[in-house]
Amino acid sequence: MRILVTGATGYIGSAVVQELIQAGHKVIGLTRSEEGVKKLENVGAEALKGTLEDTEYLCKGASMAEGVIHMAFRHDFSDFAGSLAIDLNVINAIGETLVDTGKPFMTTAHANGDASDKATLALAERGVRSAVISLAPSVHSDADRHGFIPQLISIARSKGVSAYVEDGANRWPAIHRLDAAKLFRLAIEKAPAGSYFTGRGEAGIPFREIASTIGKHLNVPVVSISREEASAHFGFLGALAALDIPSVKPGNSPQTKEILGWNPVHPGLIADLEQGHYFNK
Repeated sequence: MRILVTGATGYIGSAVVQELIQAGHKVIGLTRSEEGVKKLENVGAEALKGTLEDTEYLCKGASMAEGVIHMAFRHDFSDFAGSLAIDLNVINAIGETLVDTGKPFMTTAHANGDASDKATLALAERGVRSAVISLAPSVHSDADRHGFIPQLISIARSKGVSAYVEDGANRWPAIHRLDAAKLFRLAIEKAPAGSYFTGRGEAGIPFREIASTIGKHLNVPVVSISREEASAHFGFLGALAALDIPSVKPGNSPQTKEILGWNPVHPGLIADLEQGHYFNK
């Protein structure tokens, strides 16, 4: 299958591209830069140079492909509503291009991105084999530079303590980057139209355990803080650090594994942290 991948040079997207190529697919990767073009060509992919705002050009790429995986997202937290609007515009544009083709179209769920998810799933009624993939908040690996775990490590270094909120029993789901890549590949190969998949290699690790592992490797105290202190300590991660994600957003990981035959095989989050690479960056 010839597959267009947006976000093809990103942290997760680059792993998806290599997973697709290793499985025998051909990839057209969207990238904004000449450096991205070179990266894609070096791994055997075709490069499509453009941006998310250039929907006409994106749609031409989609029309040349036999399927689309949309992973690119503008991570501008100063204008997150604007980022969500761009995402919805891309999904609507590509969706119109794929109507009545029966082609697969996989999109990625984002916080507060219900409109994008609904637009994707609605395409199933218009002849598109569409599906949404929602990944765990922590997508970890030795290539992780800007995710939640590096940010927690940076906060612990700067504050001199590794903190958790109250008893730290609230849980964070996690998934290894390479298991996530395989999930996207399996989804574009066989996801039923109108599917919503949850990608979690682990249903939930107590935040206290994450904080304790970080504290051990940084050799700093591990402390409990109150909910009122969380925002000052963690910054914009304050609310998330106290959140028990599986209870707020349960997901459907068992169905994901059953329908797609997806079985995570790479190290879990704590095992990945114990390898030490997160603390050498």
